[in-house]
Amino acid sequence: MLYHAYELQRSWLNSASAWASIGAEMLSNPANPMNYVGPMGYMGIGPMAASALEVFAHATAPYGKPAWNIDAVDVDGTLDPVIEATVVNRPFGDLKCFHRTGLPENAPRLLIVAPMSGHYATLLRGTVERMLQNYRVFVTDWADAKTVSMHHGTFDLDDYMDYVIGFLEHIGPGAHAMAVCQPSVPVFAATAIMNRDDHPCAPMTLTMMGGPIDTRCSPTSVNDLAMERPIEWFRHNVIATVPMQYRGAGRQVYPGFMQLAGFMSMNLGNHMMSHYEMFKHLTIGDDESAQATKDFYDEYRSVCDMTAEFYLQTVEEVFQTHALPNGTFFHRGKRVDLGDITKTALLAIEGERDDISGLGQTKAALDLTPRLASSKKRYYMAEGAGHYGIFNGSRWREKIAPVVEDFIAKHG
Repeated sequence: MLYHAYELQRSWLNSASAWASIGAEMLSNPANPMNYVGPMGYMGIGPMAASALEVFAHATAPYGKPAWNIDAVDVDGTLDPVIEATVVNRPFGDLKCFHRTGLPENAPRLLIVAPMSGHYATLLRGTVERMLQNYRVFVTDWADAKTVSMHHGTFDLDDYMDYVIGFLEHIGPGAHAMAVCQPSVPVFAATAIMNRDDHPCAPMTLTMMGGPIDTRCSPTSVNDLAMERPIEWFRHNVIATVPMQYRGAGRQVYPGFMQLAGFMSMNLGNHMMSHYEMFKHLTIGDDESAQATKDFYDEYRSVCDMTAEFYLQTVEEVFQTHALPNGTFFHRGKRVDLGDITKTALLAIEGERDDISGLGQTKAALDLTPRLASSKKRYYMAEGAGHYGIFNGSRWREKIAPVVEDFIAKHG
């Protein structure tokens, strides 16, 4: 019933959003007499009402999967065209490849593993754009679970690791890997498995950014929520069944709209102020500032569902039992031993102000690999960076990305 109630509400809001958008266009039209106040020009109540309606229309509009829209990247002041291709197609996620036309054929290859946490992989658009300057970039483009037919079966942490290993096999030996936030745990485990098996496609370096390797370190409100309730509470209260109108009808999922509601509620005051600032920008005609806010929320509100088995297993093993740091994490019935990592160099990056993965949670990975030489380990704490600032924005481009590039060059 939860998903059906959401769909009913969404249909109502979609209509309201459309009407608000029409009203905003009518009220902002210079021909509207509500805007005219004499020789001073168009400064009546029309622009204010139009701005309010435009903010409402944007806040309630439906959002689908965003496009990557990476057509070119700036390299030393010159725009170099970018080619995008899907090189592996699988039910629960594709492997995307991006490369700029001016990049040498022997340029290093980097797999960026995007989070499967309610947002689409395009949330890492800024990450990909920056790394395209010097790398052929591959990205995991995870599917929205409600679009995956039931005949494709289930998808859990074991499958996630299998996908990552399969993608690295497709890319070939000598590649590097980067896990952003949530995938740090399964990619770290997959790296241990590949090192154990002396797999030729094991990544040469693994960069983990804001990942919940050991959430007992500086626990955040996200970690506390996972610990406050037993796993059965999550199973009975946040898992829903995909309605009949979707291809994945009947699949049990953790809906993306619930994940979005949780993130919005964590910083509700900030989100309200952002929309108020957008309203003020629209009122005074500062369309560029208003558009920047719109662009952020276009991406932020685009959410997708996770399979119930993947979500519940992640909550239990990552946030409740701390299986990976405790040495009780299994893949296909075999225990994952992080001590098996002896070849892949590790870089742990954290944000000083990260309110999702606290300080020390990612750094813990370096202490969990006793057989890896200290010369193959590095830790970097990004001063002033929040969770999203680790992989997006000016601090990422100018301060953090160079650290990643130097580490890859050293161990490549």
